[in-house]
Amino acid sequence: MSDQRSEKLALLKQELAALGKVLVAFSAGVDSTLLVKVAQEVLGTNMAAVTVRLETLPKAELRDALEFCEKHRIKHYFLTCNELEIAEFRKNPPERCYICKKYIFSQLKEAAAQVGFRHIVEGSNLDDLQDYRPGRRALEELGIHSPYMRAGLTKADIRALAKDLGLPVWDKPSSACLASRFPYGEEITKEKLAMVDKAERILADLGFKQFRVRYHGDLARIEILKEEQPKILNEQIAEYIYRSFAELGFTYTALDLKGYRSGSMNERLFALK
Repeated sequence: MSDQRSEKLALLKQELAALGKVLVAFSAGVDSTLLVKVAQEVLGTNMAAVTVRLETLPKAELRDALEFCEKHRIKHYFLTCNELEIAEFRKNPPERCYICKKYIFSQLKEAAAQVGFRHIVEGSNLDDLQDYRPGRRALEELGIHSPYMRAGLTKADIRALAKDLGLPVWDKPSSACLASRFPYGEEITKEKLAMVDKAERILADLGFKQFRVRYHGDLARIEILKEEQPKILNEQIAEYIYRSFAELGFTYTALDLKGYRSGSMNERLFALK
């Protein structure tokens, strides 16, 4: 471990220790997994993890969260929230992430108080400040702690520390709320979310590493790493994906030649400004 990462890890531990007792928002991604493990090391039984069951959370993440906590003997809560009950969320405005985060973390704060936790921590890092993230405002309004930011950690730091600590998720592909697959203004429904989730599982089962399936009505736009594009253009694989997506309800399947990138649905938003 480099001296710089050691210093940042020490700062992270200091941030957690200063809180004394924390509930960690745990989605099973690399960010929250490292945070849970470090919190356990620092606080022992004065920490617990909580995973929120959401319509917009990929189903595989729930399984991963449960298995990790069972393996490491971490107290683990589940909280069920239905963001689709919120009319403004379903309308999918540019402020969707704010609406969702305000709802989820308000529910989390109430649940945390009931089980004796005053502080909730989550895994935002410095890189999150470089993209359009209206949900950050909700976290600040609710007093949710983001210790990675205070310790100066980037996504690269988190992956490197997870590797240093022997966590197998260190190279787990970045995930995101399934609502991020829809253009702003496209109504979000349970059925559409299921289409996207199943489509992405098809790509995962084929061995692709980092990708998104963006929903455009009857068209599925696949973003995939450029180095994996030759594989997806293999005639047999392409035909299999096309037919599988058609069974889900997509009339057309397209490959985005620009490749995978985080937050691509924000590109048009910025272009309009």
